[in-house]
Amino acid sequence: MIKIGNFASEVSINEIGAYVEKIIINNKDILLHGNINNPTHSGMAILIPFANRIRGGEYEFNGKKYYLNKNNEGNAIHGLILDKRFQIVDKKDDVVTLSYNLKDDGYPSELNINITYSINKDSFDTKFIIQNLGDTIAPLTVGAHPYFIIRNHWKISPTHVKKCISINKIPTGEIIDYELEINREYDDCFYIGNQVKLDSEYSSIIIKTINMPYFQIYTGIKDAIALEPMSGAPDAYHNHIGLDLIRPREIKNYGFTIYA
Repeated sequence: MIKIGNFASEVSINEIGAYVEKIIINNKDILLHGNINNPTHSGMAILIPFANRIRGGEYEFNGKKYYLNKNNEGNAIHGLILDKRFQIVDKKDDVVTLSYNLKDDGYPSELNINITYSINKDSFDTKFIIQNLGDTIAPLTVGAHPYFIIRNHWKISPTHVKKCISINKIPTGEIIDYELEINREYDDCFYIGNQVKLDSEYSSIIIKTINMPYFQIYTGIKDAIALEPMSGAPDAYHNHIGLDLIRPREIKNYGFTIYA
């Protein structure tokens, strides 16, 4: 377990999956404490090279078919790094950089993934630097899966957003204007932009993003909301919503900062 921070603000990170198990900002827990055995139901999991679902656990890219492990819904879910051990590249009291080279039969190329976490008295920052080490262009979406603690009534702003229409949790490619409602149940993807705010009686959380304008909102865990920044929508390998293409030797940058 890696810990960074100071007396008032602290982060606990597991090398497996670069998984964030705890965030305390200014003496207050903001993250539902993580469980490495079930990382996408608490804490903050990292989703690379795809965020959330890939329909049917397979896709075609540049004329070749790729196959991924499926969940009980029959889809691939939450990327390829949840169980991969990252190496510490650099660590100081309040910042750490972790690295992993991803190579998988279900993905066209090899990626070097660098993740830098840093903490100060009022914010927590996550930066991704991803390089294509291979000789083949590849599809890419990047996401994070933080569960924020809430109490009683909650709201997300801005309320006027764009919603990805989905069938069985898979976006179809259609996007509509939408007004987010207070205290409603969600498991949906929205285009919100580079800033979002979550208010409840427990806390106020602001997320500012870089190249991650999509958010999955999931309310299925008691006393928490997963407000998940993503560079593209679920199933982007098929619907192409926010899909990036990373060329050989190219470097892509993403990130977000959580203020509490």
